[in-house]
Amino acid sequence: MAEIADPENTLVIETTKGKVVIAMRPDLAPGHVDHIKKLAREGAYDGVVFHRVIDGFMAQTGDVQFGNTNLPEFNPSRTGTGGSKYPDIKAEFNAEPHVRGTASMARSQSPNSANSQFFICFGDAGFLNKQYTVWGQVIEGMDFVDQIKRGEPVIKPDKMISVKVAADIAA
Repeated sequence: MAEIADPENTLVIETTKGKVVIAMRPDLAPGHVDHIKKLAREGAYDGVVFHRVIDGFMAQTGDVQFGNTNLPEFNPSRTGTGGSKYPDIKAEFNAEPHVRGTASMARSQSPNSANSQFFICFGDAGFLNKQYTVWGQVIEGMDFVDQIKRGEPVIKPDKMISVKVAADIAA
């Protein structure tokens, strides 16, 4: 792994395809970054599948309620509607564009409904700008994101094996 400028604000995701590193942006979305770090540190994202992956658009994951393959109640037909045990997060829409490698929060119709689910853009998705909270950018492993199995829902999906804040990883 390359030298990390800010380990406390770097997310390291071991996927079934390889390691993906995201530079988190607390300057853009402090509440969302704090929430993601809390979930990562609790192990909530470990084993969670990429349940919605649209070619040319994005790979969505983070359904910690029903998308965690490590939980006995895992039900692949119910991924995509759950969140964490915590309340939803107030929107922190910002001017950062949705481009290749952007990490942004998924939500329902309500602007303040983001919780644990997020997506990584495969390419430019400017139509999402200022309507979804951008909280990070892939800085390593985008080639692995490109390899994630597609589908809505994905049959036999790829998953996040482990998600950790870089500062918590022993050197």
